[in-house]
Amino acid sequence: MNKWRKPGLYAVAVAIVGAVASSVSSWEIEKRRTSNSRGEERLPPGGLIVVANHTSLADGVFLALVGVRLGRPLRLLGTAGIIEAPLIGRLFKKLGFIAVHRNSKNPASALEPAAAALRAGDAIALYPEGRITRHAKHWPERAKTGAVRLALITGAPVVPVASVGAEKVMGRSRGAMLRSLFVNLVKRPPVRINVGDPIDVRQLIGLGPNQEPTTEEVRLAADRVMAVLVAMVEELRGETAPDPLGVERAPEAI
Repeated sequence: MNKWRKPGLYAVAVAIVGAVASSVSSWEIEKRRTSNSRGEERLPPGGLIVVANHTSLADGVFLALVGVRLGRPLRLLGTAGIIEAPLIGRLFKKLGFIAVHRNSKNPASALEPAAAALRAGDAIALYPEGRITRHAKHWPERAKTGAVRLALITGAPVVPVASVGAEKVMGRSRGAMLRSLFVNLVKRPPVRINVGDPIDVRQLIGLGPNQEPTTEEVRLAADRVMAVLVAMVEELRGETAPDPLGVERAPEAI
């Protein structure tokens, strides 16, 4: 068993957030055509990087619930200022959160705790945009490169998870958080989630097993992974994302 996981505490936390999420929303994982025959195989064993679009403060809750439902508890990445706080930070660490030092002068050292978790066989989750999207209609923004750099360093596959509707459960403003939750006890807005197939980042950009990526190739990989995620959001919304979103539209390799 992984050292980070506290069975009793983790089970209680999942039960509480699951009950709250189900009370203020009607959330579900959509069935979609996939290369795998069973949905749970979309979160395969071993080190795994889940990337998701970010529209709401509620996203982390739904992402954690998806992991539990598919049999892979997810270690979420969060800013060091919160994860290393004296009181609440201790709780987050026991629940498996990984601190990210965004202002680190050495990007590689900032990613090392997440890389270590992947090497230990954990499934981690992060938002490649690095923040809640600022797009007026909640479309994803251009990804940062952290997720694909982790994939290239560790060899872990990347699984895109798209969702729509979380912004109706709890928006971008902390001030409106409680008001939104009370209103949604009645409204229970739908939250629809799609889990994509694992992506081999090296294969995605035609990189050999021992070949070091250039800065341009890392940027290309981030854009191509984000293009897959944007396409999944489009599928859920039944709309075409506006251009430009800052992501390269998917080539044949995707």
